[in-house]
Amino acid sequence: MTAYIRWVSALSRAAAVLSLLLLASAILVVTQMVVMRYFLNASTVWQTEFVIYALVAMTFLASPFVLIEKGHVNVDLLYLRLYGTMRQIMQSLAGLVGLVFCAMLAWSGWTYFEEAWSYGWTTDTVWALPLWIPLLPLPVGVGLMTLQYIAELMKIWGVDER
Repeated sequence: MTAYIRWVSALSRAAAVLSLLLLASAILVVTQMVVMRYFLNASTVWQTEFVIYALVAMTFLASPFVLIEKGHVNVDLLYLRLYGTMRQIMQSLAGLVGLVFCAMLAWSGWTYFEEAWSYGWTTDTVWALPLWIPLLPLPVGVGLMTLQYIAELMKIWGVDER
């Protein structure tokens, strides 16, 4: 493997571990919320919002690892009928479309994050969480997926994988 492929794969795996931690924290917070509301008859303020943001962040941060594992939904009827160079070309075209889409989404997500950071936006809830916090996983996760698409394209064309 080239250093680039190893580096990006390691980052993608680290983001997947962070995603698992976010999922675990969401589960714990939901459990705490149920205990607070139904057993202690207390109100909850931040829990629902936290769980929503944690699950969305988890989705974006886990997506590069899912790409490594070829877990994204695809239609492979034509792809399975092709061999050799034609299969590589089809994989490359699909990878390029994914790469361009992810690059544009990461750029727009970064712009949105930067505005929230610069202007000090917060959520319109009692918790008033700074909005940059739930917006950050979009450019980070999709940006990492862009890098992972480049690595996957390198693998398709047999870039030194030793």
